[in-house]
Amino acid sequence: MNQKTNTIASKLLNLYRQQHVIFGGWAAVNRVFVAEAAPDVMDELRTLPTGKLLARHIENLRAGRTPMDSIERDLLPYGGMMADTVATIPLTPDEWAELETGIDEFTPDQAGLTRLQSLRVVKKFGDEWLVGIRAALTGKPALLDKWAVVTKTWRAYYLWKVANDLLDAPLSDRSRAQLQADMPEYETYLPMFGDAGNELLGKLRTFVSSIKEAPADRPVVAPTDA
Repeated sequence: MNQKTNTIASKLLNLYRQQHVIFGGWAAVNRVFVAEAAPDVMDELRTLPTGKLLARHIENLRAGRTPMDSIERDLLPYGGMMADTVATIPLTPDEWAELETGIDEFTPDQAGLTRLQSLRVVKKFGDEWLVGIRAALTGKPALLDKWAVVTKTWRAYYLWKVANDLLDAPLSDRSRAQLQADMPEYETYLPMFGDAGNELLGKLRTFVSSIKEAPADRPVVAPTDA
């Protein structure tokens, strides 16, 4: 098996499964699918769990059967269960007011995320609050644009934590391959943290290029602002 082909296929599968928390949604990830799914990658996808669904989706995109900002319902990851469960949660007028105020006052940093997640209306969506609220905001383009900033900020801090945890653990070929597949996301989000983010990104790149070296130095302390 070609390692590069497997790495690309794994990256595309990760994007497919995590679309609900990726800035830009289907419009963003579909462009990556079409650009990077070479014939050997498509063959590899068909051998991986849920990969056949993604391969069919890519075929639909290339044939023009599916617009570049969407996906057929029967090809949604997890059977579309995530969208189904959260989109049906009703909000009262008071909850709408609380949500709109919280979004308007959001600041793109850890404090802003903490304040937003402490709102009762956000807690109502449980662990799926990011995708649930985005579904609830369908038809409200101005709020959706602001919610995209929330999603991007959350993703940045999530990847910061994952990267630190990864570098703090023993090296393994599996973790190195996973990191290599996810590197485009790290390269997108970690620079939001300025010099600290770029330093951490450099350590990740060293991690990817290493084979069996000593564990990397403990990364820098997380910054307070995104």
